[in-house]
Amino acid sequence: MNVHVQMNEPARDNRLDDMAQGVLGTAQDRPEGRLKVTGQATYAHEWNVPNQAHGVLVRATCTKGRIVTLDAEAAKALPGVIAVITDKRLIMNPAQGTANAAPNQPGDEVRYLGQPIALVVAETFEEARHAAQNVHVEFAEEPGAIDMDAAPLDDPDLTEDGDLDAAMENAAHTVDVAYTTAGHAAAAMEPHASIASWEGDRLTLRGSYQMLKYNRNELADSLGVDPANVQILSPYVGGGFGSKLGIGPEAVAAAIAAKEVGRPVNVTMTRQQVFDSVLRRSETRQRIRLAATADGVLTGIGHEALVTQAPEEAFSEPVTQATPWLYRGENRVIREQVARINATPAGSVRAPGEAVGIPTLEAAMDELAETLGMDPVELRLKNIPETEPVTGKPYSSRLLAECLTAGAERFGWSDRTAPKARREGEWYVGMGMATAARVNMVMEAEARVSLAPDGTATVETDMTDIGTGTYAILTQIAAESLGLPMASVTTKLGDTDLPPGPGSGGSWGASTSGSAVYLACTGIREQLAERLGVDETSLTLKDGMAIAGNRKVPLGEIVGNEAITVTGHMEAGDTDEAVRQASYGAYFCEVAVNAVTGETRVRRMLGVFSAGRILNAKTARSQCLGGLTWGIGIALTEELARDPRDGHIVNRDLGEYHVPVNADVPQLDVVLLDERDPWACPIQSKGIGELGLCGAAGAVANAIYNACGVRIRDWPATPDKVMAGLD
Repeated sequence: MNVHVQMNEPARDNRLDDMAQGVLGTAQDRPEGRLKVTGQATYAHEWNVPNQAHGVLVRATCTKGRIVTLDAEAAKALPGVIAVITDKRLIMNPAQGTANAAPNQPGDEVRYLGQPIALVVAETFEEARHAAQNVHVEFAEEPGAIDMDAAPLDDPDLTEDGDLDAAMENAAHTVDVAYTTAGHAAAAMEPHASIASWEGDRLTLRGSYQMLKYNRNELADSLGVDPANVQILSPYVGGGFGSKLGIGPEAVAAAIAAKEVGRPVNVTMTRQQVFDSVLRRSETRQRIRLAATADGVLTGIGHEALVTQAPEEAFSEPVTQATPWLYRGENRVIREQVARINATPAGSVRAPGEAVGIPTLEAAMDELAETLGMDPVELRLKNIPETEPVTGKPYSSRLLAECLTAGAERFGWSDRTAPKARREGEWYVGMGMATAARVNMVMEAEARVSLAPDGTATVETDMTDIGTGTYAILTQIAAESLGLPMASVTTKLGDTDLPPGPGSGGSWGASTSGSAVYLACTGIREQLAERLGVDETSLTLKDGMAIAGNRKVPLGEIVGNEAITVTGHMEAGDTDEAVRQASYGAYFCEVAVNAVTGETRVRRMLGVFSAGRILNAKTARSQCLGGLTWGIGIALTEELARDPRDGHIVNRDLGEYHVPVNADVPQLDVVLLDERDPWACPIQSKGIGELGLCGAAGAVANAIYNACGVRIRDWPATPDKVMAGLD
């Protein structure tokens, strides 16, 4: 039996609110948590596949050009070497998210330094690594573009409404400022790894991937094989943040090599290779223009962004994604342009667009508030539009004002002083705030749920858990819907032989796959009700019992000798276009800035968020804590540095790429508001995974100004930049 719903109408029945088990929305532990912390969860590199060989990628040492010769004879002569693979099907970088087809296979062409060009296979990783260093490659080098200012430019993507120039000229108050943000690495804890093995024409790939439904097709297309003959297993993924959305060079190379050498091949990237060859977040240059009346009503917004990308890659960082609908202002210019450089290709890194676009907009809003002599919270409250500007489209649900006011009260915003007014010894102390917003999306998903004769249930989908809590959330939805303790539900993920889910990305996983599970459980509930001769809405399921009227029957007794199995099928529909769907929030931050060294320390930080129905209070809070932490990194520490001579990444490990560590992160506070969004999905939830990051860096930067009077417009705000502005 299948239950299919396309979101063409809002889901207003609130059925989950009527369930009796009481586990959904509560703070539940991850069912797989003990396996992870005790080392029993098997990650991609750790599969004990018998007779596996090891592969190490050979990579280009020139910025741009072509391979003239590749001499592998010295490498082949080394101990343990099995083969050197130079197949034309090798790919240069991971596929972009949801590509669903092979990424670029450049053949002899080199587009950036560090591009994978061959694979050495040996008995051990160490032997393969040594041999890879002894593959001699001659390149016909060509001039490459490294600097975004000197690079070829694509035609801009431009949208104009009204007359922003006139609005700026006639406004009582204006802001016209430029910001730059650094490039970022996803820097997931687990490196990219794949183990490929063949049985005849059937390929099994054990890999670290986020979107298996698409990854199978991408891998099959790269190899030129039928997707039906490809199985990908990713039951546990040690972080992705977008870097594992698409199939990567290590997977394609492992599959080609395993077929050629006739045995399983394990290709695991080193940390340096991950930084060199895995998609990065583009650096940006942004111009923000704001026009306002004397009392602070926005009449115009301009947001223009320049980003970078490698040649022939379609993705560009959607920097201005939230600007058209976040604040009022009838006169608008939204412009994005891509500079083509010969460097590691850019792709989706957690919260693409809003992660670097909203902080700059929020910094400009603070500059406008200062010009107006208005409180920054008041300015934002005044400019929340009733409908989406320009289009007039209604918002699905929006608690932005509530996030701002609740956050201000909880944080003690009324105690904020004027810039440089509070000093404790060497430290200036100040507060800043910013708005959070992230587009909400749903995708197509299927999930199969079986209720067994013993009263236990099994959830099956190829959806992944990249540390976000998928195992817990899908288990909770099934347990709540079927009236079972969570221990009576088993959730199986990360296998392309299971019903296809949307994958982990875009913050759509929990809502989309969760809705598919809910629909499947609804189908089971209907069968149980039919067997009891009652309407489904009058059926109460709790603790393994079905309660209807004065009857109370064990579920297993109703199920009988054969499991009830239903597949739920969720699709996006008309509600996508009918309303503006987004998640919202507000950040409040206190920093101390050292007057002698320019060092910034975040002392405390609060995030208040609204994201529809909260499915698991613990995992949702954890996602927001991660977003706040990453926001601190964007504001203060994270920066990909490229050598201006050849474009290679200089700080290509976790020792030199400075993610925030314990000493950088204070005790963080997260508040989740109660909300239902019937337009979003059948379970009325919205994406929260990336929301916690979307604007967080702006609150830190605004707090720096309030503390010491220094406006940082080139992020991260490293001590040298702060010092340059101090008196």
